[in-house]
Amino acid sequence: MLARCARPRAGTTFKAAALRVTRRLCTQSPKTKSRRYREAVDFLSNSVPISPVSGESGAPENDGGEGGPSPPERATARSRLEQRKRRKRKKTQALARPAARHKKHKKPRKLGRKLPRAEGRKHLLFAAGGLVVVLITAALLLVFGFARLGGPGSTAVEINWPAGLDPEQAAALLEENGLVRSASTMAIYLRTTGQTSEFVPGQHVLPRDASPHDLVLMLTRSPNRPTVRIVIPEGFHRFDIATRLHKLHITGEKAFLSASADTALLTELGIVVTPDLKNTDSAFADRTSTPPESAEGYLFPATYDFLADTEAREVVQRLVIESDKRWQELMQTQSQGLAAAKADFGWGRREIVTLASIIQREAMVDDERPIIASVFYNRLRDPNFKPRRRLQSDPTAMYGCVAHPREAPSCAEYSGKPTSAILHDAKNRYSTYMAPGLPPGPISNPGMASLQAALSPASTRFYFFVAKGGGRHSFSETFGAHNDAIRNRESP
Repeated sequence: MLARCARPRAGTTFKAAALRVTRRLCTQSPKTKSRRYREAVDFLSNSVPISPVSGESGAPENDGGEGGPSPPERATARSRLEQRKRRKRKKTQALARPAARHKKHKKPRKLGRKLPRAEGRKHLLFAAGGLVVVLITAALLLVFGFARLGGPGSTAVEINWPAGLDPEQAAALLEENGLVRSASTMAIYLRTTGQTSEFVPGQHVLPRDASPHDLVLMLTRSPNRPTVRIVIPEGFHRFDIATRLHKLHITGEKAFLSASADTALLTELGIVVTPDLKNTDSAFADRTSTPPESAEGYLFPATYDFLADTEAREVVQRLVIESDKRWQELMQTQSQGLAAAKADFGWGRREIVTLASIIQREAMVDDERPIIASVFYNRLRDPNFKPRRRLQSDPTAMYGCVAHPREAPSCAEYSGKPTSAILHDAKNRYSTYMAPGLPPGPISNPGMASLQAALSPASTRFYFFVAKGGGRHSFSETFGAHNDAIRNRESP
């Protein structure tokens, strides 16, 4: 309430008028009361004398006239109105306080202030933008963090990768072979990059220390995968080459051995002579028609650069093409040597390569290669040499234990060095102690010096040679001189 409602008491005319105004205020609504209150204040502050009978305006107020309030009365009226105003304000403030303040347990206050709808929407957009930034950052960490972590192992594994694997199946296969630390994380990475559909099925050699990024490059056979340099020494056979290729993660050992013995690939490369090529002028027509068992002898020893996890067929093709290129260069100066071998023994390129592979394994220095070649030619040509046409080369029998270890019983004890049982085992198809002439095929991959020695041997009467140390040999014309050389080597 804005004013105290009371009945008027007898008094002056001014007091009666003030009380009438006060009573009117008690019957009005709050808004009307507030307006009436202000009007009352204005009225009492600037009132004029009121007639006691009719209530009409009279003469202007004066300081001591009987019809209007005196200055002290007006001050008293204003003071009372101000007191009522203060009481009303206190009462309004008391009503505005929550009624729960009298309860034993107060309701928890809400922290913060209620945001306008537009401002709340703005904050929601900022929160959504922050979430997007977090997700993008997490994806980047996955791609550039996890993708660059090294693998859990140090060796390489050869896998026959199946076609049609989804990211989860691919990740599980990689984890099963010890190539990744976590299949679930790898599956997320593969699904993020979306490259599983591009994986090339077939044989792969994958290093266990490769990062997920490099594994994807190799499985997709990407041109951006790492490049690896390999040096193939002269005299390495295909088993040695396969081991080195696998160790350098160029191609799998099993895959290379299989590809280098693939009849279809050998035919494509011209190593297997078909009937249509026997009597032609093809570069490969001078090879014998006996099908070789592998590309041994045609995997030219040199330095090559390959991409990691290269297909085995591609590696074999590259080495054979290099061998053909070197053979053509050799024919520019040694074609007469090939013609002589063909006239004397009916040999072609394959027989020359076979003899060169034996020379490569026997000789240690280049200047002895033509001499060792002459020893073998002398044994083949001389009908008086006993045992007749026996080359009696230890490396040939040793290769038989590498290429066909289960054929000869003596190969069970082979440890890298020849024994008398290995050299004289009739079941060893590569033993030149037991079989006359050349072995079934090359026993290594010769270099240019050995090929040239086989085409252009020295002119000697030597039939025997024995190692004397320092990579050199003692050569003899008779068996007695040969035994003396052996005794001299063994004596202190």
